[in-house]
Amino acid sequence: MKISIIGTGYVGLVNAACFAKLGHQVICVDVDKEKVDKINQSISPIYEKDLEEIILKYKKNIYATTSYKEAIEKSDITFICVGTPSKKNGDIDLSFVDQATKEIAIYLKNKKSFHSIVVKSTVVPGTTQNHVLPLLEEITQKKAGVDFGVGMNPEFLREGAAVYDFLHPDRIVNGYYDDHTKKLLSILYSDFSCPIVETSLTAAEMIKYASNCFLATKISFINEIGNLCKRLGIDTYEVAEGIGLDDRIGRAFLDSGIGWGGSCFGKDVNALIAFAKEIKEPCNIIQSIVQVNEQQPLRLISVLKKHIPSLKGKTIGVLGLSFKPNTDDIRDSRSIILVKNLLKEGAQVKVYDPKAINNFKKLFSDIIYCDNAKDVLDADAVIIATAWDEFKKLDYKGKIVIDGRRLLEAKKTAKIYEGVCW
Repeated sequence: MKISIIGTGYVGLVNAACFAKLGHQVICVDVDKEKVDKINQSISPIYEKDLEEIILKYKKNIYATTSYKEAIEKSDITFICVGTPSKKNGDIDLSFVDQATKEIAIYLKNKKSFHSIVVKSTVVPGTTQNHVLPLLEEITQKKAGVDFGVGMNPEFLREGAAVYDFLHPDRIVNGYYDDHTKKLLSILYSDFSCPIVETSLTAAEMIKYASNCFLATKISFINEIGNLCKRLGIDTYEVAEGIGLDDRIGRAFLDSGIGWGGSCFGKDVNALIAFAKEIKEPCNIIQSIVQVNEQQPLRLISVLKKHIPSLKGKTIGVLGLSFKPNTDDIRDSRSIILVKNLLKEGAQVKVYDPKAINNFKKLFSDIIYCDNAKDVLDADAVIIATAWDEFKKLDYKGKIVIDGRRLLEAKKTAKIYEGVCW
């Protein structure tokens, strides 16, 4: 199939590369010419496990351009994969979706063959039906479902494992407005053996939000349980194993620590809260999980101060800056909160991350960036903030280690070791 993908961020580029791997012809569109040039040189502009290798191996099937005209004319289906960042009130900013929709519509207007536009960007329920579709009709002067198709195909990719998740999905959700788009999506995903949910545009959008909010809830829940367990001298992870064996609960996302971050959970949870306020529906449970998540990293500072009561003038090392391993993404990373509060306490902060240092430098210029993990250990205490595998191999002999990610290998050699919830 001939596919065009608008936006080459984590979602767009992973989808483009994986569709190319499956044998489809893919055209990527991005306004950033530097990104476009890198993709055409088989270089990934972002770090994601296995992504660059796929782009290189299947380079004959993937091409990038800044031209919407070229993309629309040379494809049968277009996926909108642009960002939907948060506004100050928590609502999503649809400006990138609007811009992409308008550009698509300009060239869709004169296209004679049927073309489907599928939203993959995360948008609040009702956006595709009540916002994107009317905008396309207004500009093209064509009728949705008759002259062009509309779909909503949410992504469920974990950063750091996004390529694997695309190729081995738990389920695929195809929201559709018209039968032609339903058929196109069905053909596109026909080789996958997982369950495929075919539903309305708005239900597909809600499935995405409900999924992320539920997973975020599980994490905040186990962190509250973890805080209780620590007071009682109980190993939180034993409790997680015990309750996770219940099929109704499951073990996934029950690892207590310093909370969730990244580009999805925080943004999506806050967007759903803002949406609920807009339609005047209470959202009490979801609001509470945000409060727990914001407080959790501060507990790590409290644990640290048990061993070093005054942090002023002390050197504190932070291992890990990305919000999770195997990505360079620092959006909503717990390390941001940790570093801000360490600086407020008057500490000198030195940090290391295998992939995310350059991104972190955009936020903090007044901390020490180390070239390797070992240099971070030359500090009065060390905080483990991201569970990179290489941190398991370090020798923490004689060090105070405060662990937010359950790297028990550090406990074996550290002088003092304490976890945030264990």
